[in-house]
Amino acid sequence: MVIRVSGALRGTDASQAWIVDGRLTFEAPHPGVPNEEIAGFAYPGLLDVHTHPGMRRTPEPLPVAKMRRRLEVLARHGITAVRDAGGQHDPKAAWEPGLARVMHSGQHIARFKRYERYLAVDVEPADLPGEALRQLRRGDGWIKIVGDWIDREVGDTTPLWPRATLIDAVAAVHDAGGKVTVHTFATETVDDLLEAGVDGIEHGTGMTRDHLLEAAARGILVTPTVHQIRRFPEFAAKGARFPAYVKRMMGMDARRREHLALMVETGTHVLMGSDTAENVAEVNLVDELIDAVDDGMPAGLVMAAATYDGRARIGFDVWAQGEPADLVVYREDPEDNIETLREPVAVFASGVRVV
Repeated sequence: MVIRVSGALRGTDASQAWIVDGRLTFEAPHPGVPNEEIAGFAYPGLLDVHTHPGMRRTPEPLPVAKMRRRLEVLARHGITAVRDAGGQHDPKAAWEPGLARVMHSGQHIARFKRYERYLAVDVEPADLPGEALRQLRRGDGWIKIVGDWIDREVGDTTPLWPRATLIDAVAAVHDAGGKVTVHTFATETVDDLLEAGVDGIEHGTGMTRDHLLEAAARGILVTPTVHQIRRFPEFAAKGARFPAYVKRMMGMDARRREHLALMVETGTHVLMGSDTAENVAEVNLVDELIDAVDDGMPAGLVMAAATYDGRARIGFDVWAQGEPADLVVYREDPEDNIETLREPVAVFASGVRVV
């Protein structure tokens, strides 16, 4: 089977490409070979760098069938690659062609009683470097550390780790050839992360202008998780008995649009991630990208970060000659109308057409 894709092929200078027996090529097949024609606005498949297809919020094992179902749902929405940013299980156990490809980051690492139950491996600071290396061996080059969370004794979000501990853990992972991304909401955490030399920051709502400039200069990848940040009033309501926490969360919510604009202005290296898990049929990266544009991020930047630019930064292929086709096509230009993302006309995931 030969399929010709033509129109605007974003992330490449080519104006057409072919999918021959599931593989991408820019070389026209022999004349006379029957083609299906797909014309429109084509991108390498969407990449969600912050989702959790291997996560379960209870202590029981997550069935492989449920992970497969999540990866199947993602692919149908045009999301053909994910970085599993922390989960008890490796979703690659469920993977097959036609599903979203997975880059596993091991399990969240947190401190005892300082994160959500069941989600993380809980360690004391002295054990963080060793656990970081253990999670690196479980994954595909990235690990995920929880940098701050609500401290019920303080009544506010505070850093989990001493700076020296973070420095040692990040250095250990780097020496082993891996990369570290860290969850953070709080401003107080960010200086430690920059000093430690982390590779990624998730959410980053507490980052100041100087933080963002420094992160950009160091090439640190920042995932704003807009849809999740829109839930800060909900989080504040759940923590209503902690006035300092409520004030912090509501203040960050009030500055949400301003903070995204600051990311754009400072040249932050943005990735796009939905921070979803079991709910991907209802909310996924498509909603994240629409929310990001609605909150003021340029659609061109958002689409690049979610496709060719983000994939190149993380290590997924981009319009790779001879590789299984991994792309999504839209009839209208998402950079003119971001809602177009809800209706892809074609999706190929690892060479298999799923839409």
